[in-house]
Amino acid sequence: MTAIALDGLVKDYDGTRALDGVDLEVAPGEVFGFIGPNGAGKTTTMRILVDLLRPTAGTARVLGEEPRAGGPALRARLGYLPGELVLDERATARELLAHVATVRGRGAERIAPLAERFDLDLDRRIGELSKGNKQKVGLVQAVMHRPELALLDEPTSGLDPLLQREFLALVREERDAGTTVFLSSHVLSELEDVADRVALIREGRIAVVDDVAGLRAAAGQRLDVEFEGAVPAGAMEGLDEVRIDGARASGVWRGAPTPLLARLAGLPVRHVTLRDRNLEEIVLDAYRGGA
Repeated sequence: MTAIALDGLVKDYDGTRALDGVDLEVAPGEVFGFIGPNGAGKTTTMRILVDLLRPTAGTARVLGEEPRAGGPALRARLGYLPGELVLDERATARELLAHVATVRGRGAERIAPLAERFDLDLDRRIGELSKGNKQKVGLVQAVMHRPELALLDEPTSGLDPLLQREFLALVREERDAGTTVFLSSHVLSELEDVADRVALIREGRIAVVDDVAGLRAAAGQRLDVEFEGAVPAGAMEGLDEVRIDGARASGVWRGAPTPLLARLAGLPVRHVTLRDRNLEEIVLDAYRGGA
């Protein structure tokens, strides 16, 4: 059984196509990153998975069931943090989370330790909390019952860098405890740290699906080299995105580096670096339609 299975998923809004034939599978127990610019279809996909929206065409299955057919029993097995979080501002965080635990029938014992971990004051009213503290409430309610599948839409929005790191540690722990985590993010370094695989969605279509290692391999390496004098003719042959400035040159090398290093060994090189490209560079490649 797959945790998420999308087949030809289409969603139209008043003549605008938000999803245009999305095919995607997420395996049980993996952390799956979902990347895309605003309007690419990330939030629409997640809302279909929790039955807040119905697809125009195609099918979606969550934990082996269609969201609509699974009903409340299926939703009790999920954790969901929406991108636009709306909470009852009259209640305290403690009251709200206790109510959620009662409705689900589990999770109450994790409220206090998770609140302490994220420095959340449980006794303040939701309406008095900052955006970041409201986000903490949303995170706690999404994972406190140890769901089989956690769907987290921009989960670190409003969190300071220290708590973002704490969140990533929590994601690893939840995965190790058996939860499948499907999360969207604009903070690409987060996904580089925790995701087993990543999907890039652009204009309602999946552009790339791969693990981070596979994306890096396809993306190549960034070469920066300084020569003793002017850049020799042919020194940057076979590289992409070549830039030359006096004695300095840079570009992207794809493939095994041995022939490149052999070529440079015969040239008057003063300094050279060759590094893996980061996930942000890879994503920009995909958005531009590159390799």
